[in-house]
Amino acid sequence: MSRQMVRPGGRSARVQAAVHTAVRELTSEVGRDALTVPMVAQRAGVTPSTIYRRWGDLQELLSDVAVERLRPDTAPKDHGALRADLTAWAEQFLDEMSSPTGRTYIRDALLGDQDGGNAGQCSAYAAEQIDVVLTRARTRGEETPDVETVVDRVVAPLMYRILFRPDGLDADYARRLVTRALVSTGR
Repeated sequence: MSRQMVRPGGRSARVQAAVHTAVRELTSEVGRDALTVPMVAQRAGVTPSTIYRRWGDLQELLSDVAVERLRPDTAPKDHGALRADLTAWAEQFLDEMSSPTGRTYIRDALLGDQDGGNAGQCSAYAAEQIDVVLTRARTRGEETPDVETVVDRVVAPLMYRILFRPDGLDADYARRLVTRALVSTGR
C-alpha cells in the first residue's frame, strides 16, 4: 500500500477516493473475482498506469481499499462502565469482522501487505478504539488494564478464531474473553 502523504482535498486524495469508490461499486456489480485494473481505472476516470504507479497491482489496491473499509466510522459507545463498554465493543468488533464482508476485507488487507504496514494499521484501529474505552473508564475512576492486555486477551483470540476457527464463534465467546481479561487483571 502506498504510504505517500496525501494532501486533504488534493489531486492525490481525489484519485484515491475515486478509485476506492470504483472498487466498491464494481465489486458489488461484477464481483471481486471479475475485477481488473483497467475496469477500475475506467470507472474512476483515471488511466490504468495511474493505478499501477500508486498501488502496484490489483491486490495492493484491494488491500488499500480493505484497510480503509476496516477503519471504524465512530467512537465506541459509552455504556457507563468498563465491562459494559468493552463487552459492547468486542461484540460489535466480532460481528463486523466475522461477517463475510469483514473476512474478505481482512484477507485483502493482509494479502497485499508486503511490508506489514496494513496489519499494523488495522491493529492500530482496534487499539485506538480500546484506548477510548479505557480512557473513559479511567475518567470515571475505574481501574483498567492497559491497551496491550486487551489486545492480547480479546482482539488476538477473536481475530485468530475469525480467520482460522470460526465454528462456534458468537457474542458469548466475546463476552467470555472480556470477562477473563478483566478478571485476570484484577478488574
